[in-house]
Amino acid sequence: MPQTQIMLGGVPIVLHAGAPVLSEEPIGGETSMRMSDGALVSMTHWERMSGTISGNGWMPPGLHGLDYSQPLELRSTKVQSVKGEGLEHVLRGTPRPDVAPWALALVGDDWVNTPCSVTDGVATVSAKPGAELYSVCWMPIYSVKARRPSETQDSGTASHSWSITWEET
Repeated sequence: MPQTQIMLGGVPIVLHAGAPVLSEEPIGGETSMRMSDGALVSMTHWERMSGTISGNGWMPPGLHGLDYSQPLELRSTKVQSVKGEGLEHVLRGTPRPDVAPWALALVGDDWVNTPCSVTDGVATVSAKPGAELYSVCWMPIYSVKARRPSETQDSGTASHSWSITWEET
């Protein structure tokens, strides 16, 4: 089975450009404040994701043909998951259309595969006898604003290093 690749703007990042290192972190309009009685209150107006993708390989990532002034589609390979005792789980975000979400059931000390289906962002897991916990996993897709990659070339090792920063639109 071929390994799923990160894709930015329809361009796959191939392994020869370096095994990608992904980071994701939430950004947003969240603030916490204290009330007159000292109670902490949090308010969230919006939340999106941001991150970086970097690698070090034998060739550059080949992303110079993209129009960075426009939003780009990012198909991530950073696995996201939700866990719970129930059979229905709400997925945060949108799964990649080319990689179906999958589910696992904790039976005893082992995680075993179990079928799942997703409709309107809700994953329904098939029950496994003896399961104590279920996990649904997926790889997300984002619409992002990315910056042109920073790149270096080391002629001594014939390697190319690169890094891309992005924010969800």
